Amino acid sequence: MRMMILVAFLVSSLLTMSSVVLCTTVTYDHRALVIDGTRRVLISGSIHYPRSTPEMWPDLIQKSKDGGLDVIETYVFWNLHEPVRNQYNFDGRNDLVQFIKYVGEAGLLVHLRIGPYVCAEWNYGGFPLWLHFIPGIKFRTDNEPFKMEMKRFTAKIVDLMKQDKLYASQGGPIILSQIENEYGNVQSAYGSAAKPYINWSAAMATSLETGVPWVMCQQADAPDPIINTCNGFYCDQFTPNSDKKPKMWTENWSGWFLSFGGAVPYRPVEDLAFSVARFFQRGGTFQNYYMYHGGTNFGRTTGGPFIATSYDYDAPIDEYGLVRQPKWGHLKDLHKAIKLCEKALIATNPTSSSPGPNLEVIAIWFDYVLDFHDPI
Repeated sequence: MRMMILVAFLVSSLLTMSSVVLCTTVTYDHRALVIDGTRRVLISGSIHYPRSTPEMWPDLIQKSKDGGLDVIETYVFWNLHEPVRNQYNFDGRNDLVQFIKYVGEAGLLVHLRIGPYVCAEWNYGGFPLWLHFIPGIKFRTDNEPFKMEMKRFTAKIVDLMKQDKLYASQGGPIILSQIENEYGNVQSAYGSAAKPYINWSAAMATSLETGVPWVMCQQADAPDPIINTCNGFYCDQFTPNSDKKPKMWTENWSGWFLSFGGAVPYRPVEDLAFSVARFFQRGGTFQNYYMYHGGTNFGRTTGGPFIATSYDYDAPIDEYGLVRQPKWGHLKDLHKAIKLCEKALIATNPTSSSPGPNLEVIAIWFDYVLDFHDPI
């Protein structure tokens, strides 16, 4: 009898343990994102789920991991998911939840850029067409009809993620979210209504209690606690708008989009790798390739004049899911080197000095006790 009770107790304990979700805390300080109390150097790459097929997703994600990535970054495309107001589509290429689950199963993290304006050379910037016909609406400004719809969709996506426990705070892979997108590039056109809109966007996003930090890219006046980040070919000179925020690069353009009649875009891997190395050397701790796999603009999803069906982007993984050499392999070796220096890179603040014209010395001083299990 005692043996039966003991067995029943052990089975019950195992079942309880199997249902325990190991939650992850994600915060930040002036140097880096902090995951479970440890500063991290993170290397990320963009893969847009609707620009490839679900059958391709696991292989694309595995090749990203094999290439040395820690994070997969994607936009969320409002007009795909809500083509008619209150009628949602999350099937097939639109299955955002499954895509994120694949990333998590591969042991990678996720940066979810909700927007909901995304640009991305996507039709109408991701906005659904019906949004245009709401009486009195003005996009991306301090306008009540627009803010109501933006909040409703953003909350819908956040709730969808929470239902499947996909945020790191729930044990899932999502460690970052983005609200708005490159608004700073057009902010002056909105006049005095722009700043209230940005403040509202930040407050709305943080009120959704995702348990992970939010970012705004190309937004120099992003209010606390939102992290402002850099987009561009080079971001080593970028500094965040607060000495309490880390230096993050959300779009390092691995190439460019293709236009009908134009030259095929090409960015040499030597230049791309140099931009990455210099960014981390000068204090950066999160860098994302836009794109790591570009994919295809299926149907009528392209946005902008003469943008081609191919969204290959000269990315490390090409439009068809094949690794592009030497770009993929060159970056893989760079990522290995960066990871070997991770403890030093995030230990303290780098200092810069110039010993002469066109010369620069970066010094990082830190105390480190050698662990004989460390790789050499």
